Amino acid sequence: MRRAAWCLAAALWSGLALAEAPDRSVGWVESVTLMPWNLPFEAKLDSGALTSSLDARDIERFERDGEAWVRFRLQFDDDDKGETFAMTLERPRVRRLTVRGAGGTDDRPVVLLDVCVDGVRYEEEFSLRDRSEMTYPILLGRQTIGHLGRLDVASTHLTEPGCDGDAPRMPHRADDEASGDDGENGDKRENRESGKAGGGDASSSSAAEPEAESASE
Repeated sequence: MRRAAWCLAAALWSGLALAEAPDRSVGWVESVTLMPWNLPFEAKLDSGALTSSLDARDIERFERDGEAWVRFRLQFDDDDKGETFAMTLERPRVRRLTVRGAGGTDDRPVVLLDVCVDGVRYEEEFSLRDRSEMTYPILLGRQTIGHLGRLDVASTHLTEPGCDGDAPRMPHRADDEASGDDGENGDKRENRESGKAGGGDASSSSAAEPEAESASE
């Protein structure tokens, strides 16, 4: 019953996303840029996840002027140059995400960051977690996919990476914030299949029964 209800919700979301999204197709893997630092990353697009996720290390929670903030470290490995780039960021925590699964609960802070896709900057919510064991450092969930366009699970790299100084910016829409189910199954499949060829992982972008997610301010 729960699975049927979730599948119905996913189908309804797909229709709404198509109605609001730009006339663009995106693949299940895209090259994106984290702004304003112009850091390039490979991102996996997974409609089985509600909230986007970013690889973050050494996560620290603290208060500033009575508000909840998060300090975390980004790490980018440039395999072509054999170099590793790391930087520490501080961001206000916009909400807290609790994912419940068979392995227990995982409490994750959520922050707003700008990501560039196909020449447009999108301010999106990202939950922070250590994704060092995952193939892709960024996972874009269906809240973000709904802003980008139609997801083509059979294709990759359908967009152009990078934004120039005049790139349009789409601010985060507060009405997109939602609690509910978040499919962390995509992370699990990615971890199991990281050694397989690219095409074999495309199925992970289809809807799957998620773990339970709850959100709080």
